[in-house]
Amino acid sequence: MPDYGRDVTFGYFLIPNAADPLLDSAREIEARGLDWIGIQDHPYQRRFVDTWTLLGAIAAVTTRVGFFPDVANLPLRPPALMAKAAASLDVLSGGRFELALGAGSFWDAIEAYGGPRREPRDALAALQEAIQVIHLIWSGERNLRFEGAHYRLAGAHSGPVPVHPIGIWLGVYGPRALRLAGRLADGWVPSLRGETSFLRDGAARIDDAAAAAGRDPADIRRVLNVNGQITDGGRMGLLRGPVEQWVDELTDLAVGYGFDTFMFWGDGEDQLPRFAEEVAPAVRAQVAAERG
Repeated sequence: MPDYGRDVTFGYFLIPNAADPLLDSAREIEARGLDWIGIQDHPYQRRFVDTWTLLGAIAAVTTRVGFFPDVANLPLRPPALMAKAAASLDVLSGGRFELALGAGSFWDAIEAYGGPRREPRDALAALQEAIQVIHLIWSGERNLRFEGAHYRLAGAHSGPVPVHPIGIWLGVYGPRALRLAGRLADGWVPSLRGETSFLRDGAARIDDAAAAAGRDPADIRRVLNVNGQITDGGRMGLLRGPVEQWVDELTDLAVGYGFDTFMFWGDGEDQLPRFAEEVAPAVRAQVAAERG
């Protein structure tokens, strides 16, 4: 797999537990020099605050860090209104917002909240329609019309226009969804839990689909959610071990697998500072050294 040569960036996957000091954590993530804050979007989790409300609060208490839903729950959030919210957050934050989308999972919980239960084929079709609708709402044009099987616009007026080109990153895994990402998306946002082989296969499908659509695969960002533990002891498995192991493994994921952004979450009060202060700078240096 190619190394696309992008600058490597780092972020923190913030769990939106209502009982946690979420805004203090956002300030800390920014103060420690990380580049991104990602927040999972599961509205049906009773212990979680609403992700989009939290994104707005984070925009207000930070000045530099980028932020995005990791990933937005499309079945419970109509794409036209989500596009409006995304553009608004981008305007209010000075261009720091990106949009990551998921086709849906946990269908019992989605249905319990009044959302649709979709079969995989329908979920993928809805995701493709949503991308089209979102781009229309960001266009600044009037009298927008779209007629799909899942979403429609009937003379809608768009606005505000985002202050920078917001990327649409897809958190998808299946072969057809990966091909969709290669054709239409600005980024891919999988989560790493265990083996890495699916990352290589998924990236190859995305690259092939991008090339077939006349796109440069290097234009598609590769954002990886990484869960693990930074320790002072020996190696206990992938991304579970000392700083040196983390540096080697993340460097390999960058130059060997093509990932340019790593979103970290780990249990323990020392994990965020260790990732920001010990792991991230060392990975940047090692990636630069391997690239020559």
